[in-house]
Amino acid sequence: MEITIDTHGEEPAYKQLADQLRAAITRGDYAPGDLLPSLKQLSGAHGIAIATVQHALQVLKDEGLIYGVSGRGTFVRRAARPPS
Repeated sequence: MEITIDTHGEEPAYKQLADQLRAAITRGDYAPGDLLPSLKQLSGAHGIAIATVQHALQVLKDEGLIYGVSGRGTFVRRAARPPS
């Protein structure tokens, strides 16, 4: 899965990342139960701050698409609930 973040665009980087991860989950690039890349991997690969990645992941957690397990990582929910 390829993620492209335009750090000079009008849309905030966290929203771009959240939108692209959401699309990847919806497409099936990440199946239920799959581990997402780590904060450091996403941050380093896309030249964005870890806080920005955390914000993007929080958006997806709030939507019920992913969940975090302390010390293990962030996973795709088995039964994602639709965004409210």
